[in-house]
Amino acid sequence: MSTERITIFDTTLRDGEQAPGFSMRTSEKLHLARQLAALGVDVLEAGFPIASDADAEAVRMIATHVQGPVVAGLARCHEKDIDRAGWSLAPAPRRRIHVFIATSDLHLERKLRISRQECLDSAVAAIRRARRYTDDVQFSAEDATRSDPEFLWRIVEAVIHAGARTINLPDTVGYSTPDEIRAFFRTIIGRVPSSDQVTWSTHCHDDLGLAVANSLSAIEGGARQVECTINGIGERAGNASLEEIVMAMRVRGDRLPFTTGVATREIFASSQLLSSVTGESVQANKAIVGRNAFAHEAGIHQDGMLKDRRTYEIMRPEEVGVPQATLVLGKHSGRHAVQRRCELIGITLERRELDVVYRAVIEHADREKVVTDRDLGAIARRLTTTAATPPHVPLPDVNTTPAEVGYGHGV
Repeated sequence: MSTERITIFDTTLRDGEQAPGFSMRTSEKLHLARQLAALGVDVLEAGFPIASDADAEAVRMIATHVQGPVVAGLARCHEKDIDRAGWSLAPAPRRRIHVFIATSDLHLERKLRISRQECLDSAVAAIRRARRYTDDVQFSAEDATRSDPEFLWRIVEAVIHAGARTINLPDTVGYSTPDEIRAFFRTIIGRVPSSDQVTWSTHCHDDLGLAVANSLSAIEGGARQVECTINGIGERAGNASLEEIVMAMRVRGDRLPFTTGVATREIFASSQLLSSVTGESVQANKAIVGRNAFAHEAGIHQDGMLKDRRTYEIMRPEEVGVPQATLVLGKHSGRHAVQRRCELIGITLERRELDVVYRAVIEHADREKVVTDRDLGAIARRLTTTAATPPHVPLPDVNTTPAEVGYGHGV
């Protein structure tokens, strides 16, 4: 089966930073931008230059010092926005101005208070002005999925003729469902006469928890660029998660025959750096990069993992830069996991000793929730004779739980 290349448009530094608690200093944005370049994103949206002098300077700094991705800056369909974006992006050898305007009647009437014709005229004028600074201009129709399809295809056709090379149709408020957005893209692409002259892009929000599913469905509907963020950060409930989209295509190539240029072994490092910079930790059960994503506590799962990791893991942790899977000792753990953890810290148990230690581990887990390697060593030495002498192996820091071993500390 042939595969098509999907452009990864990372907006961690723009849409992601707009989320409360995720603002970054210029030096931090530059540090993260370099990591995103190492990750292999195709387009790096560095910020919204008109938002503040600091944001404009941060975009210019990234445009100057970060090599590899196309560097993009966001602008409304206002002359000052576009001129500021053009100044900020000027040092970048590969630059894109990303202009947007709302197209739904709700936004036009209640927020912008302009007519459809005024909206169309503003969009066309903005594309033409942006083309003074770069040939790579992207147009986004804010709230596209709630826009009238007839008006939407007319404005899209007009901006293509004005010089837009990428057309983004965002699900701005996370309202769509997967089947709906797949049909939406097919319909609009099929209706726009010049659809073959541009790259179609999707930008989904997670208000209903469907951002990743909707992004993948939009790709099936014809989108070939997906806008996303590290750890899924962004406005309100966040954006589509870069790591989930990339790994879904990698793991399920049979159903999603698409590829990206992302260096997947840099995913975990990127996630950890973002957490470190923002001070916002990733939820433990977050797919791909969460602390528990490759951790196993249930005895049945641990037994399967010890026999063949494919029984309970659909990807290898090393593929995304996580050093190793972790068998977490807790009240659901089995004997095999306890035995394996003992062996890893240098303690060999006979069959009868294992039974005694196992029961003590479960009792400890009932009280303390988790059993660290230090706890395990103390239990084994207290209850057995073969483990009476402390093993000469380094133990994890006293504050490190088994779930964290191999993951490092991101905050």
